[in-house]
Amino acid sequence: MTSEQSSTSHHGDLVAGHQSLAGNLWVEKIFGSFQYFRLWIVQAVGSTGDWLGFLAIAAAATELGGGTPETAVGFVFSVRIIPGLFLAPLAGVLVDRWDRKKVMIYCDLARVLILLLLPFASAVWHLVLASLALEIFTLLWIPAKDSVVPSIVPKKSLTTVNSLQMAATYGTVPIAAGIFIFLGRFADKISSWPGASSFNADQIGLGFFTDSLTFLFSALMILFIAIPKRSISESSTKKKPRLDLSSTIKELREGWEFIFVNPVVRAVCAALGAGLIGGGMLIPLGPIFAKDVLGENPADGMSILQTALGIGVAVGVASLAMSKNKVGQLKLFVFSVFAAGASLLVAASMSGLWPAAALIGLLGVFAGAIYVLGFTLLQISVAEELRGRIFSAVYTIVRLSLIIAMSIGPFVAATLNGLSEEIFNKRLSIFGWKVFIPGVRITLWMAALIILGAGFLAFTSVRNFLEDDLALDREEETK
Repeated sequence: MTSEQSSTSHHGDLVAGHQSLAGNLWVEKIFGSFQYFRLWIVQAVGSTGDWLGFLAIAAAATELGGGTPETAVGFVFSVRIIPGLFLAPLAGVLVDRWDRKKVMIYCDLARVLILLLLPFASAVWHLVLASLALEIFTLLWIPAKDSVVPSIVPKKSLTTVNSLQMAATYGTVPIAAGIFIFLGRFADKISSWPGASSFNADQIGLGFFTDSLTFLFSALMILFIAIPKRSISESSTKKKPRLDLSSTIKELREGWEFIFVNPVVRAVCAALGAGLIGGGMLIPLGPIFAKDVLGENPADGMSILQTALGIGVAVGVASLAMSKNKVGQLKLFVFSVFAAGASLLVAASMSGLWPAAALIGLLGVFAGAIYVLGFTLLQISVAEELRGRIFSAVYTIVRLSLIIAMSIGPFVAATLNGLSEEIFNKRLSIFGWKVFIPGVRITLWMAALIILGAGFLAFTSVRNFLEDDLALDREEETK
């Protein structure tokens, strides 16, 4: 090699090195670390698969449900919601005992196996059993992942990371829908291929096969993610290798006691739970609100309100992702809870679709902030050995709150509607101003008050922390 060739080669190596360094710096600036960047890709691909599987299971239940497809779909998906209330706390104990990286890999591989079998399901109960198994492995995978994040992401990047995590979870819905539509077209093309019918390679079958590939990809990616090992003092795996009833109950109690003892964790759980009870009522009551209060077609009105809520959540999450944490996370969290309650209160008081939609969008902005900041505060405040139990408890609270909101909300609205008609004829005069008060409006007002109540509870729980933050702010301003 000549000196000129050697110089050229050396220059090329330097350029490649600079490009690699620039790429790593870009990744670390946005994702906090290269390891989390890999985990985020896993989440994005896995969430796409989750939504794809959701569509495929719904289609399969409809097809196998015979004359009652609605009942079949409801039964299959209830299996994925209700068991989490009872199994999630136990999953948290197991995640705190076991190697979390191995938990994620084994859960992904188990889901691959289940999804490969699902195209051959021939009865609704097959889907029910498969949904239950998938939910169990999901209940283990999620707290394991959430417990790992603070170990591979700098503390200053957690807010941005949680915003990206939410984007990966919910932003992949249209991608999954597009893939499912494409698979339907592709299934038509290959229906005449030899063996296509033997493998059930229709739209539903291809959906399950594609979903299995996303979990296989997830397992392989996680295998190469460097996750720091927990120390012996932190790891409960070595101290308690086997399950026994007394130690399991003790560890469950430790996790729930920590929620009530730690003021920050208590504030976050109260705000998330009450916020979902209040805000979750919009889902079943939205069409009724659009029809009875706003005077719109229920489907069209609800579509506009849902779109406004979704855009608001996206704006709230994106704003936090781009922010530089100039406002304290705890202060912003408490403010967002109050602002969400106030937004819903005023939105329910509107009589026009677009003003109501604008305020529902504002509710979405603060709801997105509550979700992201809540998980960030939990990751900061919870010790390594308790993370699995705490995150599992949070998901239990989330599920329970949504079930309460979606099941009780309509009954409360119907009861209040009857009382309002009987007592006030649905009209109330306040200082000469006639107010229309059907049951759905009163229920949404109550939902807003629940959120505001959670704001007061959160504020009283963390008041001392907020006072410390204000004192630090004054010191910095003085300097």
